[in-house]
Amino acid sequence: MSSFDPRKLSVRYIPPAAIAQPLEGRKYTLTHSDRTAELFLDIGYVWNFEAINPVMRDEVLAEWKMNGQNQFYLMGMAYVDGGEFSKEAADIRFKIFNKEMSTALKGMIYGDRQLYSYYPFLLDAPIYISFDSTYPAYKQIVFYGTPRQYLESIAADQRGTLLSRGYP
Repeated sequence: MSSFDPRKLSVRYIPPAAIAQPLEGRKYTLTHSDRTAELFLDIGYVWNFEAINPVMRDEVLAEWKMNGQNQFYLMGMAYVDGGEFSKEAADIRFKIFNKEMSTALKGMIYGDRQLYSYYPFLLDAPIYISFDSTYPAYKQIVFYGTPRQYLESIAADQRGTLLSRGYP
Protein backbone atom coordinates (compact mmCIF):
# COMPACT_ATOMS: atom_id res chain seq x y z
CA MET A 1 0.00 0.00 0.00
CA SER A 2 2.36 2.72 1.33
CA SER A 3 1.19 6.01 -0.24
CA PHE A 4 -2.40 6.84 -1.07
CA ASP A 5 -3.26 7.43 -4.71
CA PRO A 6 -6.96 8.27 -5.24
CA ARG A 7 -6.72 6.96 -8.82
CA LYS A 8 -6.00 3.47 -7.46
CA LEU A 9 -9.10 3.36 -5.24
CA SER A 10 -12.23 1.45 -6.26
CA VAL A 11 -15.41 2.06 -4.24
CA ARG A 12 -18.49 -0.15 -4.20
CA TYR A 13 -21.69 0.23 -2.22
CA ILE A 14 -23.25 -2.99 -1.02
CA PRO A 15 -27.02 -2.54 -1.56
CA PRO A 16 -29.14 -1.24 0.02
CA ALA A 17 -26.39 1.10 1.30
CA ALA A 18 -26.04 4.42 -0.52
CA ILE A 19 -24.07 7.65 -0.39
CA ALA A 20 -25.86 8.93 2.74
CA GLN A 21 -27.34 5.79 4.32
CA PRO A 22 -26.85 4.14 6.71
CA LEU A 23 -24.95 6.31 9.14
CA GLU A 24 -24.88 4.38 12.40
CA GLY A 25 -23.61 0.91 11.61
CA ARG A 26 -22.15 1.96 8.23
CA LYS A 27 -19.44 -0.58 7.57
CA TYR A 28 -16.24 -0.40 5.53
CA THR A 29 -14.22 -3.31 4.18
CA LEU A 30 -10.87 -2.18 2.80
CA THR A 31 -8.68 -4.66 0.96
CA HIS A 32 -5.76 -4.19 -1.41
CA SER A 33 -3.63 -5.80 -4.06
CA ASP A 34 0.06 -6.10 -3.22
CA ARG A 35 0.76 -6.56 -6.94
CA THR A 36 -0.99 -3.44 -8.31
CA ALA A 37 -1.17 -1.26 -5.14
CA GLU A 38 -4.90 -0.85 -5.75
CA LEU A 39 -7.29 -0.33 -2.84
CA PHE A 40 -10.80 -1.78 -2.82
CA LEU A 41 -13.40 -0.24 -0.53
CA ASP A 42 -16.81 -1.77 0.07
CA ILE A 43 -19.40 0.30 1.96
CA GLY A 44 -22.55 -1.22 3.37
CA TYR A 45 -24.72 -2.43 6.22
CA VAL A 46 -22.45 -5.51 6.34
CA TRP A 47 -18.77 -6.20 5.83
CA ASN A 48 -17.78 -7.83 2.56
CA PHE A 49 -16.31 -11.06 3.91
CA GLU A 50 -16.01 -12.42 0.35
CA ALA A 51 -13.31 -9.80 -0.35
CA ILE A 52 -11.19 -10.90 2.60
CA ASN A 53 -8.28 -13.23 1.93
CA PRO A 54 -8.64 -15.86 4.72
CA VAL A 55 -4.93 -16.68 4.61
CA MET A 56 -3.46 -13.15 4.51
CA ARG A 57 -6.04 -11.42 6.73
CA ASP A 58 -4.59 -8.01 5.86
CA GLU A 59 -7.90 -6.16 5.50
CA VAL A 60 -9.02 -3.20 7.59
CA LEU A 61 -12.64 -3.13 8.72
CA ALA A 62 -14.38 -0.12 10.24
CA GLU A 63 -17.83 0.90 11.39
CA TRP A 64 -19.53 4.14 12.43
CA LYS A 65 -20.74 3.77 16.02
CA MET A 66 -22.33 6.03 18.61
CA ASN A 67 -21.14 6.37 22.19
CA GLY A 68 -23.28 6.97 25.30
CA GLN A 69 -23.25 10.75 24.72
CA ASN A 70 -24.78 10.38 21.23
CA GLN A 71 -21.45 11.19 19.59
CA PHE A 72 -20.23 9.27 16.57
CA TYR A 73 -16.83 7.65 16.23
CA LEU A 74 -15.25 5.40 13.62
CA MET A 75 -14.11 2.08 15.09
CA GLY A 76 -11.73 0.08 12.95
CA MET A 77 -10.29 -3.39 13.31
CA ALA A 78 -7.06 -4.98 12.13
CA TYR A 79 -6.44 -8.70 12.58
CA VAL A 80 -2.89 -9.25 13.81
CA ASP A 81 -3.31 -12.88 14.86
CA GLY A 82 -5.57 -15.40 16.52
CA GLY A 83 -2.79 -17.64 17.80
CA GLU A 84 -1.84 -19.09 14.40
CA PHE A 85 1.30 -16.94 14.09
CA SER A 86 4.47 -16.91 16.15
CA LYS A 87 5.17 -13.83 18.25
CA GLU A 88 7.79 -12.78 15.69
CA ALA A 89 5.29 -13.05 12.82
CA ALA A 90 2.65 -11.20 14.86
CA ASP A 91 5.21 -8.47 15.55
CA ILE A 92 5.88 -8.06 11.83
CA ARG A 93 2.15 -7.99 11.02
CA PHE A 94 1.53 -5.41 13.76
CA LYS A 95 4.33 -3.18 12.45
CA ILE A 96 3.03 -3.42 8.87
CA PHE A 97 -0.52 -2.55 9.97
CA ASN A 98 0.82 0.46 11.88
CA LYS A 99 2.92 1.60 8.93
CA GLU A 100 0.06 1.24 6.43
CA MET A 101 -2.88 2.35 8.57
CA SER A 102 -2.71 5.97 7.41
CA THR A 103 -3.01 4.84 3.79
CA ALA A 104 -5.89 2.50 4.64
CA LEU A 105 -7.75 5.26 6.49
CA LYS A 106 -7.16 7.72 3.67
CA GLY A 107 -8.76 5.18 1.35
CA MET A 108 -11.81 4.80 3.60
CA ILE A 109 -12.26 8.50 4.29
CA TYR A 110 -11.62 9.64 0.72
CA GLY A 111 -13.69 6.84 -0.75
CA ASP A 112 -16.70 7.91 1.32
CA ARG A 113 -16.02 11.67 1.19
CA GLN A 114 -19.55 12.47 -0.05
CA LEU A 115 -20.90 11.23 3.30
CA TYR A 116 -19.37 14.28 5.01
CA SER A 117 -21.47 16.71 2.96
CA TYR A 118 -24.57 15.08 4.49
CA TYR A 119 -23.06 14.74 7.99
CA PRO A 120 -20.34 17.41 8.38
CA PHE A 121 -20.09 16.76 12.13
CA LEU A 122 -18.40 13.45 11.27
CA LEU A 123 -15.36 15.37 10.01
CA ASP A 124 -14.25 15.83 13.62
CA ALA A 125 -15.29 12.40 14.91
CA PRO A 126 -12.49 10.35 16.43
CA ILE A 127 -11.10 7.31 14.66
CA TYR A 128 -9.94 4.32 16.69
CA ILE A 129 -8.35 1.12 15.46
CA SER A 130 -8.51 -2.06 17.52
CA PHE A 131 -5.64 -4.42 16.85
CA ASP A 132 -6.79 -7.98 17.48
CA SER A 133 -4.07 -10.30 18.78
CA THR A 134 -3.53 -13.11 21.25
CA TYR A 135 -0.27 -11.39 22.27
CA PRO A 136 -0.90 -8.65 24.86
CA ALA A 137 1.77 -6.37 23.34
CA TYR A 138 -0.22 -6.11 20.11
CA LYS A 139 -3.78 -6.22 21.46
CA GLN A 140 -4.53 -2.52 21.73
CA ILE A 141 -6.81 0.29 20.65
CA VAL A 142 -5.08 3.27 19.02
CA PHE A 143 -6.45 6.76 18.27
CA TYR A 144 -5.85 7.73 14.62
CA GLY A 145 -7.14 11.29 14.43
CA THR A 146 -10.25 12.47 12.58
CA PRO A 147 -11.60 12.28 9.03
CA ARG A 148 -10.83 16.00 8.59
CA GLN A 149 -7.12 15.34 9.15
CA TYR A 150 -7.07 12.66 6.46
CA LEU A 151 -9.00 14.74 3.92
CA GLU A 152 -6.70 17.74 4.56
CA SER A 153 -3.64 15.51 4.16
CA ILE A 154 -4.96 14.13 0.86
CA ALA A 155 -5.73 17.66 -0.40
CA ALA A 156 -2.20 18.81 0.55
CA ASP A 157 -0.68 15.77 -1.20
CA GLN A 158 -2.69 16.51 -4.35
CA ARG A 159 -1.62 20.19 -4.32
CA GLY A 160 1.99 19.11 -3.93
CA THR A 161 1.67 16.68 -6.83
CA LEU A 162 0.18 19.38 -9.08
CA LEU A 163 2.91 21.85 -8.12
CA SER A 164 5.63 19.30 -8.83
CA ARG A 165 4.13 18.79 -12.30
CA GLY A 166 4.27 22.54 -12.99
CA TYR A 167 0.61 23.39 -12.39
CA PRO A 168 -0.09 26.62 -10.49
